[in-house]
Amino acid sequence: MSFEEDDRVVLHDEHSEFDGETGTITQTMESMFGDVTYTISFEDGQEAGVPEDDLEAADDADEDDADEE
Repeated sequence: MSFEEDDRVVLHDEHSEFDGETGTITQTMESMFGDVTYTISFEDGQEAGVPEDDLEAADDADEDDADEE
């Protein structure tokens, strides 16, 4: 699954301080080899160069729960 700018995603990277957090894709970059990486903006910062394999589409219910708190 490929992602587009403004998509909400969950980052799965145990080496990142944003592991498990939901963020918004702010930029997509394609290398000359055809690999796509993403820059994701989180509430407390951003993570660049994230491969598609480390991302999962955010569940809309997660956003609704956060709004209710």
